[in-house]
Amino acid sequence: MSKTITLRLKDEVYEILLEVAKAENRPLSNLIETAAVSKVYEQQFADDAELAEIVENEELMKRITAGSRDAKSRRGRFVD
Repeated sequence: MSKTITLRLKDEVYEILLEVAKAENRPLSNLIETAAVSKVYEQQFADDAELAEIVENEELMKRITAGSRDAKSRRGRFVD
């Protein structure tokens, strides 16, 4: 089920977003929703280039593997 929220925007920002939405022939709410979800995914997940860089770093992979093993065995402590 869809949820309704209130969003306060500066007039200039509203006009920019509205212009883009009209140019793409879609509702303003869809433009904002798509942009927000895209930004969240961008920050939460590594892209292909970042992932390749991580996998190629042997020392980092050793630390990730050890940390994962420690977490599975509930060894160590979690820091807030």
